[in-house]
Amino acid sequence: MSDQRPDPDQLLSRLNEAEVRAKRGKLKIFFGASAGVGKTYAMLGAARLQLLQGVDVVIGVVETHGRMETEVMADGLEHLPLRDIPYRDRILREFDLDTALTRKPALILMDELAHSNVAGSRHPKRWQDIEELLAAGIDVYSTVNVQHLESLNDVVSGITGIRVWETVPDKVFDAADEVVLVDLPPDELLQRLKAGKVYLAHQAERAIRNFFRKGNLIALRELALRRTADRVDEQMLQYRRDQSVSPVWQTRDSLLACIGTSVAAEKVVRTAARVAGRLEAPWHAIYIETPALQHLSEESRHRILRNLKLAEELGAQTATLSGSAAEELVVKYARDHNLSKIFVGRDHPRPWRPWYRSFADRVGQRAPDLDILQVARADTDRDPGKAVRERVGDSIFDQWPAYAKAAAGCALAGLAAAMLFPIVDLPNIVMVFLLAVVLVSMRYGRGPGVLASFLSVAIFDFFYVPPRFSFAVTDVQYLMTFAVMLVVGLITGQLTAGSKYQAKVATRREQRVRSLYEMSRDLSAALMPEQIAEIGERFIVAELGAKAAFLLTDDNDRLQPALPSANGLPAVDMGIAQWAFDHAEAAGQGTNTLAASPILYLPLKAPMRQRGVLALEVRDTDRLLIPEQRRLLDTFASLIAIALERVHYVEVAQNTTVQMESERLRNSVLSAISHDLRTPMSVLVGLADSMFLTQPPPTGQQAEIARSLKEEALRVSGQVNNLLDMARLQSGRVELNLQWQPLEEVVVSALKVLERAFAEHKIKVSLDDNLPLINIDSVLMERVIYNLLENTVKYTPPGSSVEIGANVRERVIEVWVDDNGPGLPEGKEEVIFKKFERGQPEGATRGVGLGLAICRAIVEAHGGEIHAENRPQGGARFIFTVPRGNPPLLDAEDVAEDEEVH
Repeated sequence: MSDQRPDPDQLLSRLNEAEVRAKRGKLKIFFGASAGVGKTYAMLGAARLQLLQGVDVVIGVVETHGRMETEVMADGLEHLPLRDIPYRDRILREFDLDTALTRKPALILMDELAHSNVAGSRHPKRWQDIEELLAAGIDVYSTVNVQHLESLNDVVSGITGIRVWETVPDKVFDAADEVVLVDLPPDELLQRLKAGKVYLAHQAERAIRNFFRKGNLIALRELALRRTADRVDEQMLQYRRDQSVSPVWQTRDSLLACIGTSVAAEKVVRTAARVAGRLEAPWHAIYIETPALQHLSEESRHRILRNLKLAEELGAQTATLSGSAAEELVVKYARDHNLSKIFVGRDHPRPWRPWYRSFADRVGQRAPDLDILQVARADTDRDPGKAVRERVGDSIFDQWPAYAKAAAGCALAGLAAAMLFPIVDLPNIVMVFLLAVVLVSMRYGRGPGVLASFLSVAIFDFFYVPPRFSFAVTDVQYLMTFAVMLVVGLITGQLTAGSKYQAKVATRREQRVRSLYEMSRDLSAALMPEQIAEIGERFIVAELGAKAAFLLTDDNDRLQPALPSANGLPAVDMGIAQWAFDHAEAAGQGTNTLAASPILYLPLKAPMRQRGVLALEVRDTDRLLIPEQRRLLDTFASLIAIALERVHYVEVAQNTTVQMESERLRNSVLSAISHDLRTPMSVLVGLADSMFLTQPPPTGQQAEIARSLKEEALRVSGQVNNLLDMARLQSGRVELNLQWQPLEEVVVSALKVLERAFAEHKIKVSLDDNLPLINIDSVLMERVIYNLLENTVKYTPPGSSVEIGANVRERVIEVWVDDNGPGLPEGKEEVIFKKFERGQPEGATRGVGLGLAICRAIVEAHGGEIHAENRPQGGARFIFTVPRGNPPLLDAEDVAEDEEVH
């Protein structure tokens, strides 16, 4: 009977985890297939039950979406005040994390787990706020829909045709202490939609036509149910591990395929895959290496690796185990993973060994609660006896030096016994030979140990048992001595060889763990991508004996050539590397994609995005087929990707800090300079005007000087105003005075100011007759149009044509300014909107390069966009958009009144 006691290391690990969990708050997620199933309502109901039990409950964030029954459930619960955050032209309200941590309730409600916080919040995502609350020991209730889970986001978008951008990492969902599935049949949900209990009437109609189609709801419901079932299955497995439960619980069908050394193993794998597919059940495939199988032929090893790779391709979770008793390891693996059905190949009958029991019988005897399914072998399979004989023969031939040394060791034991023979009795002589058997088994393994056992008995009989120098035995009692000596020698040799094998396996595992630890430690201290590449290459060479090349991405997510290496680079194919990067899948050697390539390409996948590609040229290609080696390699790639992402964000944080300080300093300087210059410029303009009021008035050259002085003062005053406006816009202190205005009046007002400037240009206005009212700050929007028109005057020659127009799009009003001048410099279409950037080098054209920057700041403050482009027929075009919105309806009396006035 196998020892079912729990592993002490696992017990200690579980105690440490329990201690950490005891200090953290508990996360309970109310999970649904879509909006409207009642997650928030269920969360509030559960919170009210906690309140009745005396628990301190507060609402951090609850989105009722105007649903009356949800608002009623929220009444009576304490609401934490939200934090006001300025964002562009408005004030948005977000969850105040600091207030919640100071208040520190026992339970806080945080609706919409996947919510993205407004820029300026401590964390970009609400689930990160919740992590900080949990770390402070506060319990949290939250809600999430299935389409917001990161791993299912693309699946849901493929079903519904709608991509959801707010997602939650699956690790957050899996780490929740409890998940409550809030389920509602599709017909009932559609009924709630039509009744206006989910969205307003006009929104509900659009939702039913798009996202909330019945087929979509059925598919989403299945996804939610399956994801919940997977989580429950993981919880059940974790409970079994924590409680050291031995019997398999047949809660769902799950399969285990045992891969052997024969050619029939492939049939076992394919049969298990077919059955798993029909049952829609998870399945595993394992190979167990026992001491007797250490010296397999190359053909057999290749066959085993191919079968393991085949099992992986067919969807199995694979593993290679090591031990002396294969059936014991199979049963333990099946119990640990709760696998109820075991597939094994059927053994051939062995009439010459009537005592032999098949592998299936041995497994069935150890685990009568498991289903053992034997897969039939083909008649063309080789005779197992012949295979064993060939294997034993090959092993002896390959290890003949070890067998020769075993024989030499027995001869030395015989010489030592000869020296001791006159002094000690025969029973003590036996100990010398048993010591030789132990030493040979420890040094050379099981086979030489068996040989040493037989040779020791033979030498002892021939040289030391009377009559000496003969195998004849005169005393029958020595037959018992021989038998016991042989049995003890065989058992001792077997145990010693087995212990040596287990020590070798443990050393190999410890070496892998140590390598991972040392690599993660060194990577945590790296500060540059080059250092990370050097550390990664060093460990890959040491563990895999492979050449490595690191192809990292630039700021635009474009794959760059490999970093230089002191050990030389493999011949990297950039096409294959780009494919692996684009598809986030391994390619090249040992994979199903471009397998003829001699190099393996692994994408460096970090939590946020891909950081590049790792290219490996492995000398021993068979090592890539071993599941443990491939998992070790994947772990190396993951550690390197995480280190690269850490370095990237450290650099981003540093650059952002420097940029923020630079912007703050620049805005302070601009504000100070503009304020200091504004008053002198106004005085200069006033003095220029007063010169025309003097008596006698200036004439001739004096009047021209006065006019030039006034114009220059006005121009400089305009530039100072631009500086001041830019500083105010960048600081966020400008609040828009939004009113519903006709765009026509704003355009006319800007043209009137520029009437003199357009004296030598042809101006054309093309406004759509059906332009609606738009919600804008008319003063600032007039400034945008003024700056764009003034820009065309500056950079187009006299006599050029300028056209300003506007039309209605689906959701925006589009306004453009065209000219037929020289156009924009190639490649500067975006640069000219930056501060102090000009379309042309310094020259006769006046200005400091702030006009277009102010335009962008104002347009974006209105929620719009602005860009520039060259026209195919020549000249430049500036286009900006503002949201169309829902303008108010005019009463009939107001319309009639307006018509009478006009």
